[in-house]
Amino acid sequence: MGAPLKLYTDFVCPFCFIAEQSTVPRLVGEFDLQLEWCGFELHPGTPRGGRPLSDLFGPVDLPALHDRTRRFARQFGVEGLDPPNRLQSSRRALALAEFARSHGRLEEFRALVFDAHWRKGADLEADEVLRGLAESAQLSGELAVAAADDPAFLDLVDSRQAEARRAGVSGIPTFIIGSQRVVGCQPYEALAAAVRRAAG
Repeated sequence: MGAPLKLYTDFVCPFCFIAEQSTVPRLVGEFDLQLEWCGFELHPGTPRGGRPLSDLFGPVDLPALHDRTRRFARQFGVEGLDPPNRLQSSRRALALAEFARSHGRLEEFRALVFDAHWRKGADLEADEVLRGLAESAQLSGELAVAAADDPAFLDLVDSRQAEARRAGVSGIPTFIIGSQRVVGCQPYEALAAAVRRAAG
């Protein structure tokens, strides 16, 4: 069994999506790492229904911003990115991810959520979207929708957030391999070097 890789990401973070589509699977495969995913709510204060990106960035040319993000994604071989103009709350989707974890379907569910949000423009707060994603991951749609608002799963989201803060996580994606920490969507070579340093 390989060394553990603790990965902090959020479904509404474009750079997390890019990393999870490119460097993460390559890193896990080539170094036989054991991935431990930790959901990290990037903007915990986001209300239900989301907020315009202009609230975060001020008066900004959103088409130009999205074009820069797409160009950055292409540097990692990631195509089809369709960034939204609103920041959605990821809280319910993160709670549902904990439900999926409890049923052994976390990786399948995570991949579906990232793809739905960043390539298909899915609303991660909508019951029908969450139900469909859960069913695609071979989970009960009705139980999944209930789990998205279940205090027990929401408490898990909060406890992971608190644990991340205690560990000094403030930006995502964050990779922790042994004593090594890499923050941001970095080239594969930077991550591979960190794995080698962690191995001594």
